[in-house]
Formats: sequence, C-alpha cells, structure tokens
Amino acid sequence: MKAKIHPEYYEDAQIVCACGNVITTGATKKLMKVESCSKCHPFFTGERRMMDTAGRVERFRRRYSKTSTAS
Repeated sequence: MKAKIHPEYYEDAQIVCACGNVITTGATKKLMKVESCSKCHPFFTGERRMMDTAGRVERFRRRYSKTSTAS
C-alpha cells in the first residue's frame, strides 16, 4: 500500500450555508459553502416556495402561458 496518498482529514471542518447556518463535521476540506441546508431548504422546512435560478421559472411560465391560451 502506498504511503501518504490520502488527503488530510479535518475533524472540525465547517459547512457554511447562505442562510448563515454553520455545521461542524469531519471532512477532507476545512471550509465548504453551500446554498441551502436543512434549516432553509423547503423539503425540510415544509414551506412551499420555488427556488428560482436565473429566471428559469419565469421563462417557463412565459413559454407555456402562450400554449395554454391557444388551446
């Protein structure tokens, strides 16, 4: 088995969410930044909202609103 091929493991690695929640865990990266976590993700909170990424929801609604009026 080769020596020194494994990455360094941090016992106190932090995951920082966009909402401000900080989770401490063990990982090979010291700091990770995420957009949603269990405190703010709609699946875990029970909140019904659409997470719009670069106007995709509006573009979808515009595209299919034209077809529904034609039928």
